[in-house]
Amino acid sequence: MKKRYLIPLMGLMMAGLMAFGQEEAAPEVVEEIVETVEEVVVAPTDELAFVIDNMFLLIAAVLVIFMQAGFAILESGLNHSKNTVNILMKNLMDFSLGVTLYFFLGYGLMYPGDAGNGYFGYAGPAGSDPIAAADIGAGALTVQVDFLFQAAFAATAATIVSGAVAGRMKFSAYLIYTVVLTGIIYPISGYWKWGGGWLDAKGFYDFAGSILVHAVGGFAGLAGAIVLGPRIGRFGKDKKAMPGHNITFAALGVFILLIGWYGFNPGSQLAISSASDTEAVMLIAVNTTLAAALGAIFAMLASWIVDKKPDLGMALNGILAGLVGITALPDGVTNIEAMIIGAVAGALVFGGTKLLEALKIDDPVGAWPVHGLCGVWGGIAVAIFGDYGEETGGFGIQLIGSIVVPLYAFVTMFIVFFILKAVGCLRVSEEEEMVGLDLSEHGSSAYGE
Repeated sequence: MKKRYLIPLMGLMMAGLMAFGQEEAAPEVVEEIVETVEEVVVAPTDELAFVIDNMFLLIAAVLVIFMQAGFAILESGLNHSKNTVNILMKNLMDFSLGVTLYFFLGYGLMYPGDAGNGYFGYAGPAGSDPIAAADIGAGALTVQVDFLFQAAFAATAATIVSGAVAGRMKFSAYLIYTVVLTGIIYPISGYWKWGGGWLDAKGFYDFAGSILVHAVGGFAGLAGAIVLGPRIGRFGKDKKAMPGHNITFAALGVFILLIGWYGFNPGSQLAISSASDTEAVMLIAVNTTLAAALGAIFAMLASWIVDKKPDLGMALNGILAGLVGITALPDGVTNIEAMIIGAVAGALVFGGTKLLEALKIDDPVGAWPVHGLCGVWGGIAVAIFGDYGEETGGFGIQLIGSIVVPLYAFVTMFIVFFILKAVGCLRVSEEEEMVGLDLSEHGSSAYGE
């Protein structure tokens, strides 16, 4: 405790002791006690709110970073054991390279301030300028914690692609992709809304990133899956479903992602020190939970009705689908509406998975159905269920934003993947793929094989 708080407290204690031995405290003593209490309780309010809000965002950032563990375990569990090291390495580098590139390039592109023209701008690397004492109060955030929270989001957008291209992409090509997405592609579209760009000016709404994070990652993954082509044997004469090697890992990964989402969605309120912020955070948390639950239920029911068996993998993706769907508007819908959004997302992830199979697009973990398709649903759901008054542009701009941003991510990343393929550094050889990327790319095995 700082000295300026110790002195009033000591005065309060001494005044109390003096009054204790008297039958009736002198009026001046009572007045002094009251004034001291007011000073102790009221004076640090702004500073205390500042501390609470920044600590809240730090915890939220840590939870979002923890989602990297969920993605790593989920993706490795849903793929062959011979590619486990490769998947874990890709997720590790998504975070490491993503945070680094976002510090030097991405943050300045996403929040260019006066340097932006609505579509593009760059304000330089993330800074560490302290907040002026006059600005300290509720809702004020340090540059450091704001960067950390936003960098965690950037790494999340990048790691979504890892599962979609699993089992056949060269590690070097994946590193190039990660640098481009986190350093350039994601920050530019993020600026269009969260940095005050043209979508924000028109009233587009995306609270925590159904479109700006998940749809970007999902459609980038779709581009990669299309350019790469399917894994050997996936859609050939000897068509194989190619189940993952550890469904327990996959289930654990989904539950870790669910926990991390309480940093992703509630954390996007960016404050909790006021009564209104606290109420909003609790609504967001409950809506997030309900959407996830209904997503799992309806994905399970869809698989049960169509395939005659309740599929665990589909139900797990249903949880993630519900989470992605509600992420655009968890702060502005009722609990029942959140359930509806999650239920629709659960049905969509099943339909999206079947669509990819019909088109012979190999997405081993369902990255596009979960993050791409359900991300777009989340953006459109804002116009259907959201009631944000004049700050939103209505159905038209929600539809525009929900199409333009994913299309931008798909086209730009398709070009990147196509160039990598043209120069011969995108996909491993057939022999390397059959052996497994753990041995061919990293010279090691996850299980000592």
